[in-house]
Amino acid sequence: MANERFSSIWDAIEDTPEEALNMRLRSALMAKLTERVKAWDVTQKEAARRLGLTQPRVNDLLNGRINKFSLDALVNLAALAHFHVEFAIEDEPEEAA
Repeated sequence: MANERFSSIWDAIEDTPEEALNMRLRSALMAKLTERVKAWDVTQKEAARRLGLTQPRVNDLLNGRINKFSLDALVNLAALAHFHVEFAIEDEPEEAA
């Protein structure tokens, strides 16, 4: 078996490029949200109140349980955490056939 190189762990473990992209975006949002919650230096209960979640959901977020959060849910949480979220859509170079 040849050694393969991937630009992201998600490219290596997800079945399709679309799934890998979704996971990269979710992962980036979760990392930023985790940083923000930790910077607040409050209890999980208080963080939950600020984010409109339950304390167990905040625990899921802080422990990186990525499969418990959709991209849509994470974007909504980012807004509640006072982040301005943007994304860029750019053409990718076409691969040679």
